[in-house]
Amino acid sequence: MPTIAQTLIDGRAMGIDRLDAQMILAWVLAQSRSWVIAHDDAVLDEAQADAVRANFARRAAGEPLAYLLGEKEFHGLLLHVDPNVLVPRPDTEVLVDWALELLAGMSAPRVVDLGTGSGAIALAIKQACPAATVLATDISLAALDVARGNAQRLALDVAFTQSAWWAGLQGQRFDLVLSNPPYIAGADPHLAALRHEPALALTPGGDGLDALREIVAGAAAHMAPGAWLLLEHGYDQADAVHDLLHTHGFDGLATRRDLGGQPRCTGGHRQGPCRA
Repeated sequence: MPTIAQTLIDGRAMGIDRLDAQMILAWVLAQSRSWVIAHDDAVLDEAQADAVRANFARRAAGEPLAYLLGEKEFHGLLLHVDPNVLVPRPDTEVLVDWALELLAGMSAPRVVDLGTGSGAIALAIKQACPAATVLATDISLAALDVARGNAQRLALDVAFTQSAWWAGLQGQRFDLVLSNPPYIAGADPHLAALRHEPALALTPGGDGLDALREIVAGAAAHMAPGAWLLLEHGYDQADAVHDLLHTHGFDGLATRRDLGGQPRCTGGHRQGPCRA
């Protein structure tokens, strides 16, 4: 049977990143990655070798590592993820950090995360700002099941409801609205590499702006005076989102850059004093 060292060589031959291969081995062997590195002469038994080969094949076919391991870290939280939800990206932490800056000036703020997926944004907000009342929505019941499971496991009091953007939120107003909606254009060639993730969470088709348009157009009826709307978008969509917000009466418009220096989040606030 193969050793860890030989298995890593096999993974490299399949085109698998060494870190990914080590993480798969650690998961199959129920050990830490540091243990795998320190014990490269350890021999896998037949069941372990079969499990590693199967996961290597899935990773080589482009399936996200997070789906193989069933988890992904986001803003200090370890979240369960599966193919019903988008894998949380580190760049989305920029959106959360911006939101937390704004929430620091509010008491008992009302927050909604539109299109929550795994619950990453909503749960990170609640973890860092316990005083906030947080609601998370998604059109997908399967995604909401994943998000609810994460909230229960992390003991974070977040409410969830099925809604297509604003459709299920009649009469509700918020002090902060966040969303990482689908924004990839329908013809974007990068979609092929993302085929294992739910298309509904990646692209609305067309120019990629339809979900952003719908969120911005309906926001006024659901925002308290001075409330903020923060949106994640594509690297080349900042100007378009800025124009949408301006057209619908938002002030104080600003854009934040992601970890790679690309414009990634744009937001603004409604006229009126922020709630204290």
